Formats: sequence, structure tokens, C-alpha cells
Amino acid sequence: MKTFLDFEKPIAELEGKIEELRHLSDVGDLNIADEVTKLTNKAQRMLRQTYEKLDPWQKVQVARHPERPHFGDYVGALVEDFTPLAGDRSFAEDAAIVGGIGRFRGRSCMIIGHEKGNDTAARVRHNFGMARPEGYRKAIRLMQLAERFHLPVVTLVDTPGAYPGVGAEERGQAEAIARAIESCLKLRVPLVSAIIGEGGSGGAIALATSNRVLMMEHAIY
Repeated sequence: MKTFLDFEKPIAELEGKIEELRHLSDVGDLNIADEVTKLTNKAQRMLRQTYEKLDPWQKVQVARHPERPHFGDYVGALVEDFTPLAGDRSFAEDAAIVGGIGRFRGRSCMIIGHEKGNDTAARVRHNFGMARPEGYRKAIRLMQLAERFHLPVVTLVDTPGAYPGVGAEERGQAEAIARAIESCLKLRVPLVSAIIGEGGSGGAIALATSNRVLMMEHAIY
């Protein structure tokens, strides 16, 4: 089922009416295409007008929308021959940060980013995009690998922040974030970051200290 935010409810009601009319058109001899077209245009107009005047909290809600595309969606649509690389070579693999080598517009590059997951099981597995120290240390390893092979780095940022759990703190969360920021600053290949959802706190800055920072229209940073 499609998810609607509170301020999108009037649009949801219109879309519900459109679906009802389409169903009636399918099962009967009624020709209501004109009415469906009229309501569809009205729904699109309402959606455009609503998104032109979002208040700050509504923008946050849109940035956190459960149906918003995530790292895997962008990689699947834009990157060819993506080969994921796992582990920090020190403690463990952290699924909250995904990275690997692929070709973007015909050019080989290293792509690293936060992954939130698209359903409940995936969100739990990826820890809702909140990375632990091993995630940031994996990102550092991949950046250094990219530098060694003269590959530009693209990072896709989408996290409410680094994971604040006891285990993460015990394994040096703050130090790992600081090292990741340092690695971004020292990198001798181009680094471009895109905020594709929400970029919260040091957890986002660790991957977004770059030569260029871009943002999607309804992202927050």
C-alpha cells in the first residue's frame, strides 16, 4: 500500500476516488475516462501546490518518507556492474554503510553510502542507516582503496545519525567518525557527495566532507 503523510491526506482521498472510478470503468460499460483524467490532473496540481509550501517539519517528514529511494535504488538505476565490498578488516561488516566499485556514466568509481532498507526486515538488517564504528572504518578502507587505484569517490548520504549504542561507543564511535572525516579531507581523488534523504550529525559529515556536496530537493542536512 502507498504511504501518505498527514498533509497528503486530501491527495490520498482524491487518488482513492480515482481508483474507485477506474474499477467501475473496468467492471461495467461506463465510460468515465474524462472524469478520471480531470481528477488525476487535480491530484497532480494539489501535489505540486502542497510541495511548493512545505513547512520545516513537513520537509523533515518527506526526507524520512518510508517510500523514498535509498542507496540500493540509486545504485540499481544509475550504476553498472556494481561490485559490493564488505568489512572493515578489523571487527565486522556493518550493513548500514554499503560500498563498492561500479561504473557511473561509463566511468569507474567507488560508490559508498548509507542504506536504510525498504521493508521492516531490511531496515533492521541495515540498522535504519545508523552506522557503527566498523561501518565508518569500512568507508575509510574503501576511500583509501579508491585513492590507490585513482578512482573518484561518490557518497550517497541518508542517515539520522551514527548509531549511539553502548557497543558502538565502546568500539570508538567518535574516533571512527573523526577518522572518516580526516580521510575525506586527505583524499587525493575527487569526492562528490549527495544528500539523498536526511543527513544527520557527524554520522552524515563522515561521508559528506567532500569537494562538492549536492542535495535532493526535499532532503535535509
